[in-house]
Amino acid sequence: MPATVAGPDFLALQVKDVPAAAAFFEEHLGLRRAPASPPGAVVFATGPIPFAVREPLPGTDLDGDATPGLGVALWLRTDDAAQLHQQLTEAGVPVLSPLRESPFGPTFSFLGPEGYRLTVHGG
Repeated sequence: MPATVAGPDFLALQVKDVPAAAAFFEEHLGLRRAPASPPGAVVFATGPIPFAVREPLPGTDLDGDATPGLGVALWLRTDDAAQLHQQLTEAGVPVLSPLRESPFGPTFSFLGPEGYRLTVHGG
């Protein structure tokens, strides 16, 4: 029988400033660090899939004109999208779309560290 893939098992954003990106996810989204992270990365205790910010892999140029993560949709789950929308707005985080209903509950997008577009849903 051929090998198959069960689905995503780990997600990481490559960033130039790991400490600043980690602080953003801790301060604005309430993520908590996992007990251990490899060098050059901060892994968060998220589930069911671990999430991290990490230094760019060799050959990755984050200084180009392209938008980071262009073509990839990263959705994060929350218990209260409306409250998070308000918190991010009040904190001055650029919110890219208004809170709206979707098949996955209330949803909106915002600008994360280093220009990544992130979408939140739930609650």
